[in-house]
Amino acid sequence: MPQLVYKEGMNAAVFSPCDAAVAQCANPVATASHHRLVLISTILASSLAFVDGSVVNVALPAIARSLDADARALQWVVNAYLLPLSALLLLGGAAGDHFGRRRLLIAGTILFALASLACALAPNLSTLLASRLVQGVGAAILMPNSLAILGQTFSGESKGRAIGIWAASGAALGAIGPVIGGWLVDLGSWRAIFLLNLPLAAAAVVLAWRFVPDDHNARDQPLDALGGLLATIALAALTWALTLGSGRSGWTASALTASVLAGGLLLLFLRIEKQRGDAAMMPLGLFSSKSFVGLSILTFLLYGALGALFVLVPYLLIEAAGYSAIAAGAALLPLPLVLTLTSPTAGALASRIGPRLPLTLGPLLVAAGFLLALRIDTTANYWIDVLPMISLIALGMSAAVAPLTTAVLTAVDARHIGSASGLNSAVARGGGLVATAMLGSVLAAEGNQLITAFHAAMTVCAIACTVASLSAFGLLAREGPPRGPDGPRK
Repeated sequence: MPQLVYKEGMNAAVFSPCDAAVAQCANPVATASHHRLVLISTILASSLAFVDGSVVNVALPAIARSLDADARALQWVVNAYLLPLSALLLLGGAAGDHFGRRRLLIAGTILFALASLACALAPNLSTLLASRLVQGVGAAILMPNSLAILGQTFSGESKGRAIGIWAASGAALGAIGPVIGGWLVDLGSWRAIFLLNLPLAAAAVVLAWRFVPDDHNARDQPLDALGGLLATIALAALTWALTLGSGRSGWTASALTASVLAGGLLLLFLRIEKQRGDAAMMPLGLFSSKSFVGLSILTFLLYGALGALFVLVPYLLIEAAGYSAIAAGAALLPLPLVLTLTSPTAGALASRIGPRLPLTLGPLLVAAGFLLALRIDTTANYWIDVLPMISLIALGMSAAVAPLTTAVLTAVDARHIGSASGLNSAVARGGGLVATAMLGSVLAAEGNQLITAFHAAMTVCAIACTVASLSAFGLLAREGPPRGPDGPRK
């Protein structure tokens, strides 16, 4: 089993990305004339997950008022989507390897669009949460397969550039979405934010159907459905435990029981994955690489902190600082703008120098940005208090995003591109899931208590990013691992 140096949707290694893997594909995915349209189709499809992961955050106060939702319910508006996305990304990537990545990309996009329409029409909170759950399933299908299609379409240094463009475009759409969503909320309709997904989904389906050639790389072994089910239930129990524990009631008997159940199910999941070996949706052999372990820790912590940022900053600016929804959404715009300008270059650079340096320095810049968030209070001025914080975080993320994505794809063979990208994405989404589940005390606070709780959360995020940097510095190889006949060096 080849070792992987990986990251969630963002990687880079020193050698040419997955040249051997692409050469082994039974049916090369696209001709050169179609590469650009393949890239566009994957960007549009994956942007659904990025947009929906951010646009809802701006609407949380409006949803709370409209559907009479308390802090715990608001956490589930976010986590009902993140839960299946985190747990089933692993199975979604493996399903793409099994049934065909193009077919799964189209199916996941259609499912996501139908669930988005259901969210827009939801008459009550229960219906909204159920629809968000289905959205997460659709995103778990389309996300890893969009990235895997890039991995088998591009090769050499063009892969680093393509993934950089993919990552930057997704981040840009994901952060521009809240501006449009905030405008719609200010007009009086939080439901309309879910309708933003429909034209994106339609364009993605048409382009994928027309320009992404069908792939026939089905594997003989059955899908790890039991592993996917156990992972989902275990994460649900963990999310429920953290949601209860972070609320006003604290760690009651119910919260402790849920946490014990989650621990037991996770251990059972790992045992089954070990028994299935290379056929598991999360092959444990991937963790025999020290670099892979370091990147997994980095991904979980960095994206957990980012998930907390996307939930808390718009919420605080609206509830405590008196910002309009569109102003709160626009507050995050420097992040996608910086990523759009710098990620392609960062991806190509990391393909030449290796990921260790950018993945060490990037999280440190992000940590410094979170410390600047301690200046934000009820009188927050955007240009003086908010913009410096967002800009510094954006610079740090731009150094990490593309290198992380390229690293995972360049370290696995063609048979495991889908599984590896799914695992990578699952770790990142899992970080956001856990972080959101722990925000109950912040979302339930009011007035000065809200500011104090927000500052405490930002401090924890800064610490998490510092640990992420240390994991990259201590566990990644000093030079990009060269590809040998059996894959990258451990």
